[in-house]
Amino acid sequence: MTTRDELRAEKALQGMEFPASKTELIDYATERSATAKTLQALQALPDRQFENKDEVVEAVPQEPEGDAPGGVHR
Repeated sequence: MTTRDELRAEKALQGMEFPASKTELIDYATERSATAKTLQALQALPDRQFENKDEVVEAVPQEPEGDAPGGVHR
């Protein structure tokens, strides 16, 4: 996932009431017609209860950006 995934998740969850489970987050984003990349980022979250949107954004897994797995070749 990338920093853009954090932004996608944050945007998709605007208006979401917390606390919320991972399943509730995915359901909410799906109802709001979130993109496949956004849903992929949310599905990568740990299976737990989130107290607010900031916790969700912090929990989005990070991977360096680039075309190849593991980031940009240097």
